[in-house]
Amino acid sequence: MTPKAAYEIRMIGVLTLMFGFVFFDRNAMGNLAPFITASLHLTNGQVGALSSGLSICWAVSGFLIGSLSDALGRRKSVLLITVVIFSVCSVLSGLAPSFGVLLASRMLMGLAEGPILPIAQSLVVLESSESRRGFNMGVMQNLGSNLIGSFFGPVILTALAEYFSWRGAFFVAAVPGLICAALVWMFVREPARDATVAVAAIDPDAAVTRAPPTTAAATLVRAMGYRNMWICILLSVVMVPWMILGWTFLPTIYSSLRGLSHQEASWLVGALGISAAVFAFIVPGLSDRLGRKPVMIVFTFIGIFYPIAALYYQGSSWMLALLVFLGWSASGTFPLFMATIPSETIPSRYVATTLGLVMGLGELIGGGLVPWLSGRAADHYNNLAVTMWIASGLAAIATVLTFFLVETAPVKVAATRKSRAAAVGRTAPA
Repeated sequence: MTPKAAYEIRMIGVLTLMFGFVFFDRNAMGNLAPFITASLHLTNGQVGALSSGLSICWAVSGFLIGSLSDALGRRKSVLLITVVIFSVCSVLSGLAPSFGVLLASRMLMGLAEGPILPIAQSLVVLESSESRRGFNMGVMQNLGSNLIGSFFGPVILTALAEYFSWRGAFFVAAVPGLICAALVWMFVREPARDATVAVAAIDPDAAVTRAPPTTAAATLVRAMGYRNMWICILLSVVMVPWMILGWTFLPTIYSSLRGLSHQEASWLVGALGISAAVFAFIVPGLSDRLGRKPVMIVFTFIGIFYPIAALYYQGSSWMLALLVFLGWSASGTFPLFMATIPSETIPSRYVATTLGLVMGLGELIGGGLVPWLSGRAADHYNNLAVTMWIASGLAAIATVLTFFLVETAPVKVAATRKSRAAAVGRTAPA
C-alpha cells in the first residue's frame, strides 16, 4: 500500500468518526424529545422549531465559514475549532431551564456544526483517488453519522435519559466530540494550497469543460450556470427535511401514536442508523459503477416508503424495522447530491464554498422551515401523522428532480466522450 493510499484510509476513518459524533449530538434533540417534552411542556411546534433553529444556523455558517476556509486555505484548523465548539454546546443544552434557552443552545450548536461537512468533504475531494471519490465521500458523510448518530445515538441516549436524566444524556454526548478533535489534530493534514481535482462533468451545452473561475464569487456565479447545481440545490431543499422529519418525529410517533415503550422505540429509530451505514457503502459505490443519475432515481423513489411504513404497517416490530430500514436507504443519496455531483461539476479550488452552498440552502430552506411548519401543521390538525405524509411527498418530489441531472460519474463521462469521439471520427471526411 502506498503512503498516499494509507493516508487516504486513515483520513477517511478519522473524519467518519468525527462526523458520526456530530450527528450523535445533532440528533440528540429528537431522540430525547419524549423526555424533554414532558419536562419542559413543549408543543409539537416547539419541537419542530428546535430542529429548524439548528438547521438555519447550520445553513448560514456552513456557507460562510466554508467560504472562509477556502479563502484562507486553512481547512484543518477551522475544522478543529468548530468540533470543539459543538461539543461545548451539548453541555449548554443539558443546562437549559426553558424552551428559549434550549433553542439558543441548539442554534449555537448549528453555527458550530454547519461548516464541518463542507470542510470535511473538501478534504476528501482533494485527497481521494478518482476511482474511489464517490465511495469515500459516501462513507465519510453517511457511515459514522448514521451508525453512531442514528443507531447508537437513540439507544445510548434513551438509556442514559432513563437512568440519569435527559440533561445527563446531553452532558455525556459532549465528550466524544472533544476526543475527535484530538484525532483530527493528530492524524489529518492540511492539503497543499495548489491541490486540485479534475472536473468530470460534461457541460450540456458544449463539448468541452468550461475554463475554471479565479475567485470564490466567480465560482458561485459559474456554478449556477450548470443545471446540476440547480438540481442538487433543489434536491437538498427537499431531501434534508425528508431526513430531519424522521429524526425529529419518529421517536414521538413510535411512543405516542403506536404506544411502544421508549426502549423499543429507540431500537426502531436505531434501524435508521444501520440502514444509512449500510447504504453509505452501497449507494455511492453503485454510483461509481452504474452512474450517479440512475442510482439517484432509484433510491430517492424508495425513500417515499419509510413514512408510510412507520404510520401504517401493523405487523411485528421486526418487520416494521426492516421496512423502515429499506425506505431509509434513500439517505445514501445525500453525499451524491451534496458533495460528489457538485464537486464533479465545477473546479475544486473552491469546493467547500460550493458544497456549503448546496448544504446551506438545503438546511436553510428545507431544514429551517419544513420541520417547524410540519410541527405546526400537526398541532393544527391534532395529528402527528401529518409530519410523515409531508416526508413521503418530499421524496416523491426528489425522484422527479433526479431525472433532470446530467451524469458526472467519471466512468460514464469517459464512455460518453469516447462515443462522441468515435462518432466524430465516423463522420469526418476521408
